[in-house]
Amino acid sequence: MRSSAIDTVLALMRAFHEQDRAAAEALIHADFVFTSPQDDHLDRAAWFERCFPSADHFDAPSVTLQIVETDGIVLRRYEYVVDGTTFRNVEATRVIDGAVREVEVYFGGAA
Repeated sequence: MRSSAIDTVLALMRAFHEQDRAAAEALIHADFVFTSPQDDHLDRAAWFERCFPSADHFDAPSVTLQIVETDGIVLRRYEYVVDGTTFRNVEATRVIDGAVREVEVYFGGAA
């Protein structure tokens, strides 16, 4: 059985790929923080300005390979394609009261 936190993470990914900003805003906590190798602790406003519009960078929506919730964190391993090359990443996402509070992205290499 999937947790509501997993459903929240998948709903945010869907909103991102569909560029549904209203849906994404409803899923992101007011104190949101996003960190990746390219972005160090972006707040909610910076994430919407810098990252949210980048969905067209991908050839297609990402494909979730594994997803599990442990200790209050949703771990999602996924594949995505950019310019015909497939990559894999992992995200650790904390969901609090139905809203995404924190995302940490760990970049993988080409699959």
